[in-house]
Amino acid sequence: MTVSSPTILALDFDGVICDGLIEYFEVAWRTYCEIWSPANDTPPDDLALRFYRLRPVIETGWEMPILIKALMNGISDEKILHEWVTITPQILLDDKLQAKEIGAKLDNLRDEWIATDLDGWLSLHRFYPGVVEKIKLTVADGVKLYIVTTKEGRFVQQLLQKEGVTLPASAIFGKEVKRPKYEILRELKQSELDKSVSLWFVEDRLKTLQLVQQQTDLEDVKLILADWGYNTQAERESAQQNSRIHLLSLSQFAKDFSAWG
Repeated sequence: MTVSSPTILALDFDGVICDGLIEYFEVAWRTYCEIWSPANDTPPDDLALRFYRLRPVIETGWEMPILIKALMNGISDEKILHEWVTITPQILLDDKLQAKEIGAKLDNLRDEWIATDLDGWLSLHRFYPGVVEKIKLTVADGVKLYIVTTKEGRFVQQLLQKEGVTLPASAIFGKEVKRPKYEILRELKQSELDKSVSLWFVEDRLKTLQLVQQQTDLEDVKLILADWGYNTQAERESAQQNSRIHLLSLSQFAKDFSAWG
């Protein structure tokens, strides 16, 4: 294999392979209603679209109901985009809430939903155009494919199987692994007897790629930011200024690896 293609391809799931925005909003709204008990449990018409647009500010799941609270409080989209790090703690403080308890509520609501209506829950996930086909071709070409995600591995497996992609459980590193992504990449690299391994990692979170970049023993990993995922224009511009990080479009992703840049 030439250097223009990987021997190992590691992909994030949400924001790279699969778009979970509809599910994110639905579970966040349910959690918001449970915490703040609004008079009307039907979300305003424009709320979902605003949530989708602002999803890149969220780093951890518990922040999603907080984002809805911020929007319902009348905080502008622009302010949320630029001042999210100060808005979140202020809402927690004002309402005497803990991040941990919000996260637990959200997880419990999602677990109940999955337990009572798994098909309905799975149906709210959409695969990005061309991604499934590229995954199938990649596996057929003998490239070792791994999913490295904060989503639970069993759900990743079920969602992929619905699209006709069967990966062994050992190829999916999900939420249950409880390790930073750079540690998993390190393990994948070390598991190869052939030290000329070419490892490429596609992720939609710039901060995650920057953390990998800080690992001196992973300096030969090709870092790729998926520009169709949950990231902002400012983050994409920052990636373009970074010599280690390659910005990739969805149309490029579907093409041969030599087109990835």
